[in-house]
Amino acid sequence: MTNVPIWKLNNGVEIPSAGFGVFKVKDGDEVYAAVLEALKAGYRLIDTAAIYGNEEGVGKAIKDSGIPREEIFLTTKLWNTDQGYNNAFTAFETSLRKLDTDYVDLYLVHWPGKDKYVESYKALEKLYKDKRVRAIGVCNFHIHHLEKLMAETEVVPVMNQIELHPLMNQKKIRDYCKEKGIQVEAWGPLMQGKEDLDAPVFVELGEKYGKSPAQIILRWHFQNDVLAIPKSVTPSRIRENIDIFDFELSEEDMEKINAHNQNKRLSADPDTMMNGFV
Repeated sequence: MTNVPIWKLNNGVEIPSAGFGVFKVKDGDEVYAAVLEALKAGYRLIDTAAIYGNEEGVGKAIKDSGIPREEIFLTTKLWNTDQGYNNAFTAFETSLRKLDTDYVDLYLVHWPGKDKYVESYKALEKLYKDKRVRAIGVCNFHIHHLEKLMAETEVVPVMNQIELHPLMNQKKIRDYCKEKGIQVEAWGPLMQGKEDLDAPVFVELGEKYGKSPAQIILRWHFQNDVLAIPKSVTPSRIRENIDIFDFELSEEDMEKINAHNQNKRLSADPDTMMNGFV
């Protein structure tokens, strides 16, 4: 099993420093096989969401893996159409039932949207105080969203999961979150596999360190204190993506990757993404 370093969230809960995402992985056999493979490869952080439609397959794989539930860090998320104080509780119970578990380790508000994210987060605070979840946080929040949220609620989010990769390294929000004790987690850490993995900087560094371009990028995340959750359904890539703890990028090589930044967003901007909001 790969030795994944453990980090600590701002509420003292421990979390693996690398995880496995299942965005766009089909429910049923595909997600079941992928999660089982990931657990076999040494992942202990599994990240899903209500909108992914695959919570049932994820839960079944965790159950069938033979690994004690308390050794697996499970994240799911509140979708946009379920926002609002009362709606959030109903959505949470639905996710629990699909995942076939009696708690989740981390529950996140998936997108800020327009005006319901504060009341939604207050529902998450209640779930946290009632020990239904071990930690709560948010996804896709800009600094102004975080400022409003923290001004009107009591529990500082443990995490902000955002689009983050070498083409958009989110330095400003990373610095802000670090100052506030909020762990940054990267979705789409490999540029969603559709852009630039074969750029000369990653290929050259891969040759230098005897690693793949993907491993170079994931190591860059780790050394930036960013928790990456790459997704794959290919067993060899699933294993490759967690095999990043036996080398270290030099400061100079980290800077080469930092210089690759173009502030290029490959998905929706949280300020304009209103899909599914009611």
